[in-house]
Amino acid sequence: MADRERLGIGFIGSGFIAQFHIDSWQAVRDADVRGVWSPNRDHAEEAATLAREKRVGDAQAYDSIGEMVEAPEIDAIWIAGPNHARIENMEEIVEAIDAGADLVGIACEKPLARTVPEAKRMVELVEEAGVLHGYLEDQLFSPGIQKGREIIWKRGAALTGRPYLARAAEEHSGPHAPWFWKGDQQGGGVLNDMMCHSVEVARYLLTEPGAPRDSIRPTKVSAQIASLKWTRDKYADLLQERYGSDVDYRKRPSEDFARATIEYEDQEGNTLISETTTSWAFVGAGLRLRSELLGPEYAMENNSLQSETEVFFSREVEGEAGEDLVEKQNAEQGLMPVVGNEADAYGYEGENRHFVRHFLDGTQPQLDFHSGLEVVELLMTAYMSAEKERTLEWKPDDLDDFVPAVQQGTWTP
Repeated sequence: MADRERLGIGFIGSGFIAQFHIDSWQAVRDADVRGVWSPNRDHAEEAATLAREKRVGDAQAYDSIGEMVEAPEIDAIWIAGPNHARIENMEEIVEAIDAGADLVGIACEKPLARTVPEAKRMVELVEEAGVLHGYLEDQLFSPGIQKGREIIWKRGAALTGRPYLARAAEEHSGPHAPWFWKGDQQGGGVLNDMMCHSVEVARYLLTEPGAPRDSIRPTKVSAQIASLKWTRDKYADLLQERYGSDVDYRKRPSEDFARATIEYEDQEGNTLISETTTSWAFVGAGLRLRSELLGPEYAMENNSLQSETEVFFSREVEGEAGEDLVEKQNAEQGLMPVVGNEADAYGYEGENRHFVRHFLDGTQPQLDFHSGLEVVELLMTAYMSAEKERTLEWKPDDLDDFVPAVQQGTWTP
């Protein structure tokens, strides 16, 4: 690794998240996007073309994961495909490494897996591969989150005591691809899809900068899930029109609302509280990320829709629907916020710089597959709490045997 001055990155997946990563690569100096694999060859070609058009690397589409991993220009893999393909993708990577491929690291998008046994298998595979590994949680690298956390801990916490309450929410009107809506493929509903972000953001805010992740430990989890919008007849019909008969929320719904309270304890025995809320039933300007951190004499608030730019279009301005103002926007008229650089604002740029530098330097990132495993454990405990309708002590003994009812297709809202 010492003789590498740049990394060549290969992407598994060519959809929405992979394209966000490619866009963010314009701010990553020490690596190039060199490859894309997708089960849909045309989609892989489109993503590779996007990388070349943005001048972030001479990317090409590959016919298989193994071929991409074995290519001499590929040094690290970013896994950004569907949740139900995680294990299969990792097994193909490891098979290529066992056959002699020279890979530095693997970074995996959230969530690491759909269940605890699957997450443990991901950890086993990456350790078998013997490479560096990172858990891609973009929101921790949002400039607003990072700067706010730094100031709160440097000034407020240093003078009046550590923060004790963090809130994090992610809300929008629903995901882009059909598999997200299928509980068996995605692993659940909005809790599995988006609370992985909120749980980590709240924990990150409550953790002292420079301290290890386990300097605060979970002690209790309480959660609730519901389907507030998409099981209504009108919206169940709309899902089928968009995504086909396989997405039937009358027969097999997933939750579109979830909340969880996680209690932590720090090394001095202080109680800390994390409150998280996620929703696919939010109708506003677009994607809303909201975070708060509170302590004895201070508070911090971050909201992605409080942007520095706004535009207004009267009812006479009628154009095509799109997402050119903000991700998941629900309108093209009225007063609308504009997020100038979403890849930066949501943390993708900082995230990718972080993992590229670790992989290039040959150092293991703290935010790794083990972190991703614990996030999955917390999410599954939240599902279990919601199903049992009570607070659970951390960590439940039967997590390895637990599959959420939403994933099994037996959940009734």
